[in-house]
Amino acid sequence: MHSTVEHNSMMRLALDEAQKALFITSPNPRVGCVITRPSGEIIGVGHTQVAGQAHAEVMALRDAQSRGHSTQGATAYVTLEPCSHHGRTPPCTQALSQAGIARVFLSLTDPNPRVNGLGVAQLKSHGIEVHIGLMESEALELNKGFFKRMRLGSPWMRSKIAASLDGQTALLNGQSQWITGDAARADGHLWRARACAILTGVGTLLSDNPRLDVRGVDSPRAPALVVVDSLLSTPIEAHALQFKRSMYLYCALPLNEDSSDVLLEMDEQRRRQYQERLRALKDKGVEVIGIPFAKKNDSKPQVDLTAMVLDLGQKGMNEVHIEAGATLNGALIQSGLIDEFLLYMAPKWIGPAKPMSTLPPLEQLANALALDFQSLSLVGEDLRILAEKKGAKSALRDH
Repeated sequence: MHSTVEHNSMMRLALDEAQKALFITSPNPRVGCVITRPSGEIIGVGHTQVAGQAHAEVMALRDAQSRGHSTQGATAYVTLEPCSHHGRTPPCTQALSQAGIARVFLSLTDPNPRVNGLGVAQLKSHGIEVHIGLMESEALELNKGFFKRMRLGSPWMRSKIAASLDGQTALLNGQSQWITGDAARADGHLWRARACAILTGVGTLLSDNPRLDVRGVDSPRAPALVVVDSLLSTPIEAHALQFKRSMYLYCALPLNEDSSDVLLEMDEQRRRQYQERLRALKDKGVEVIGIPFAKKNDSKPQVDLTAMVLDLGQKGMNEVHIEAGATLNGALIQSGLIDEFLLYMAPKWIGPAKPMSTLPPLEQLANALALDFQSLSLVGEDLRILAEKKGAKSALRDH
């Protein structure tokens, strides 16, 4: 089996396997593997399991073994370079070599510095023929969050917005349930489920009191909750805090090492109020992190959003799903922190209402945020638009 079409067909199956890992592998990448005889017959398939369990290559080898197939002289199609180090699992390069694999086709090399190029080198040192670059764009799309974290230190930031066709997200009185239909809301839960965290602002918690959990999706893991709350105004009884999951709150107050006190001069009564809030949040399971942005004159204290996003990368977050109001969306856009927009546009015209984002007016069209449409599709009666910031994905490739 030597034609490019046939190789692509096998890698497409490997990508389909990787897709099955969409909701389970974080913080690891989603990887799929297909093993074939020299004749082209498929003898094993597999995808990466939850963190700490078997990787795609090992799952495919086990599959072949369970079917009674020999892998001696076989070809492996893998969507990402096999790991070459002992982590929570043994190196996959070793497993492929011991199984007698003769050729490996890879979509991409692994951006993880512990693996990058070393997996390929180990395979070659064992006499295995290696080909790189098969369907690399599709493989990158599946793991762009992992690539961004490894290359740039921060997660892929995706802002989900439901709006009317004229770009309004809620009436002036705050009513927003529901602008879009059932199908769009169910689809939104799939996007929540694939993310490592769901990010919102305290304004959304106060105005809408959403749960911000995942419903209707078969997933073994719950995305973390991240709240941007400059002055610790999040109510302890907020619906979003009532579920067992990792929870992080970023405030614009300097805190001591164990986040039990605010490192600012203030009267004793106010200090006690902050200490009580911090203790209550901690008792609820919320990790509070203080990263104030340098104040300009007497401006309101603000969270340093860039530092927050880098901190989320340090916490192993690959993809962050943003469901926020116009103010936080605008601040994230101004800071250049949103990589992708997931828009659900309802076939409704509302008129004066609440916008998708609050931004200062531009003086030049050339300064507008430039986007690339990735896909447009109908979800129920609503239009789903995926649009990436221009150049966001190309910055993740090897240069």
